[in-house]
Amino acid sequence: MRTALVFLTRLCAVLLCVSLGADWGFCAPARAGEKILGPFVAGVFYPQDKEALAAAVQGYLDKAAPPPVAGTVRGIVAPHAGYQYSGPVAASAYKTIPPDTRQVILMAPSHRVAFAGVSIPAAEALRTPLGDVPVAWEALLLSKASGFTSVPEAHQGEHSLEVQLPFLQQRLGRFDVIPLLFGQCDPLAVANALLPYLKEGVLLVASSDLSHYYTYDTAVQKDSICTSAMASLDFNKMTACEGCGTLPVQTLMHIASFKGWQGALLDARNSGDTSGDKSRVVGYAAVAFSETGETSKGESPMAGTWSDAEKQALLKLARSVITAQLVRGEKVVRPEKPTPAMLENRGCFVTLRGKGRLRGCIGTMEPAQPLIEGIEANAANAAFRDPRFPPLAREELSEIDIEISVLTVPKKITFTDGKDLLSQLVPGKHGVILSRGMRRSTFLPQVWDELPNKENFLIHLCRKGGMTPNCWQDTGTTVEVYEAEVFGE
Repeated sequence: MRTALVFLTRLCAVLLCVSLGADWGFCAPARAGEKILGPFVAGVFYPQDKEALAAAVQGYLDKAAPPPVAGTVRGIVAPHAGYQYSGPVAASAYKTIPPDTRQVILMAPSHRVAFAGVSIPAAEALRTPLGDVPVAWEALLLSKASGFTSVPEAHQGEHSLEVQLPFLQQRLGRFDVIPLLFGQCDPLAVANALLPYLKEGVLLVASSDLSHYYTYDTAVQKDSICTSAMASLDFNKMTACEGCGTLPVQTLMHIASFKGWQGALLDARNSGDTSGDKSRVVGYAAVAFSETGETSKGESPMAGTWSDAEKQALLKLARSVITAQLVRGEKVVRPEKPTPAMLENRGCFVTLRGKGRLRGCIGTMEPAQPLIEGIEANAANAAFRDPRFPPLAREELSEIDIEISVLTVPKKITFTDGKDLLSQLVPGKHGVILSRGMRRSTFLPQVWDELPNKENFLIHLCRKGGMTPNCWQDTGTTVEVYEAEVFGE
């Protein structure tokens, strides 16, 4: 009986938080044995006294004069050295962040412990002299994803996450954090895993210093490669960048590329500029990535993009992927000479229809990988892993038709109410993505053929994502649109 009462009490508390829209972790009660991480470098990298620390951080922020940034800043690169060396540069980055930020995805490198993957600490909060920053409940969800782990010893004594917190606390006050400590990992894979967590009010921070222990002039030359690469999203040039946090930075760059954010260099100095010793210096940079609402550079037009030869090669690839899993001896037939368009990062869907009915449809909305890789993965997923249908059987091979949809980069729509949103949607042209918290759903542009009424289209899309039928009328719902070039067998 007692166990049942405890369970019901906790359930009611959870439901109350949900009903209040508390998807940021602020309603989460402290748990028995709550673990606080840090501080480890207070009194070494920054002042230990609360008042002195607040005054120091505010002083850096007051003196910072970064150039104007177009749009809303969604991500920054900031250094993590002692404040007497890197504080002025860090302040240039933090002065640009939106004051209404409510959650920070904080990415930093591990300096002391080598490991594979990205480590999320088993902690309820991160502590500095300015107070405790709660770890978001989303961190627990992310820790279960492929490539994420928890390496407790890596977090003990690590400064790269901690030194960012006082700047965030001084600028934001109340917020929660998803702390990510990087070991050896693929930045593109990490970026793709983080995309579903990029709701409104989320800021990405990549913690990194640049070159280490060169003379002043050499450091300036080497660091200019990094700063140019970051701001221009030049991944090729980033291979020549020397820095301890290049993996977190590249993760942020990939996300910026997916989202069409613009990079801007805010400040670049080294310890020689602040300490006066120019014999062995460490480089620092502040970079901002902002959402401007403009189409990302290099985005290809969709209509008429693909030649008949390209379409046939991609459809042949999709069918061969499915056939190779069902028929012994059959092999995947990849394009012998992929065109540049096939190698471009694109979101795509593969749709299967059998006897005129949907038989599977799986895809990726963000341009997370080259198109031919996306088609290969999504063809297999549509045939064998769509949870709505049983895996495709060999005898169905001759019955199915394959359709490929190649997507543009999704663009966010700003709307004042449901009527305003309806006025901005173009049936037959726009694919639509709805997001609320961890829930996300999309309809391809082809779905307008089945649901031509705008309201019915959005109601069904809300239901598909497990959201309330009228969620589309709520400005708290994130709405994105994209276009698609569709071709099939």
